[in-house]
Amino acid sequence: MDIAGFEKLSTVDWPGCVSAVVFTPGCSMNCAYCHNRSLLARADGPRIPVDKVLATLRARRGFLDGLVISGGEPTLQKGLEGFIRDVRRLGFPVKLDTNGTRPEVLKRLLDEGLLDYVAMDVKAPYGLYEDVCGGAVDLDAVHGSVRCLVKGVTPFEFRTTVLPYFRPRDIADIGDAIHGAARYVLQQFRPDKEMVLRDPRLAEPPHTAPWFEARVAELSERFPDVSTRGVNRRAVSTG
Repeated sequence: MDIAGFEKLSTVDWPGCVSAVVFTPGCSMNCAYCHNRSLLARADGPRIPVDKVLATLRARRGFLDGLVISGGEPTLQKGLEGFIRDVRRLGFPVKLDTNGTRPEVLKRLLDEGLLDYVAMDVKAPYGLYEDVCGGAVDLDAVHGSVRCLVKGVTPFEFRTTVLPYFRPRDIADIGDAIHGAARYVLQQFRPDKEMVLRDPRLAEPPHTAPWFEARVAELSERFPDVSTRGVNRRAVSTG
């Protein structure tokens, strides 16, 4: 499996856990707001040997709570399942971050009991998906991953980075798409100059804390646990 980045310690990538994080290269999307765009060029850039990652994890048993596999899009990796098995043999739970474009891979990993937590990015209401993601998106695949998680038993969350041009109706439409979920997280958008060059709409001011609070109040009527991340105000959560 290709590993393009390795963070040995994180307290934010798996809430409530002290984890390590591996980042895989390559992605099936081209989102203008992506903070990991350097990982999109699968063929380029240095790689970190899997054996080195496993050795580091082995040395940190008893200190780390688990490993997060992020990207890029990890489900594109042919060696993903074998790598997860190696990590679990070391005694580490595994969290997968995914965009949901390969439901067959996600289902296999879930059916094999290889995942302890899944965070799936729901990028936009389905009508805006291709616009937000910078190209063609198989929405049937995305929806297949949504239903796979909702119908399964593995703990998971859906999360959306709330872009400045999203409106309340957009968030409500995403809620329709993930009906039946237990947990939904709204994440604050964090701009930079390169993002704005790729999509001038991202130059609009990010949504305010009261705007997020209103969305949480609306969504809490439909989901048991609605929360936010990265919003500059006191915690807003119904969960």
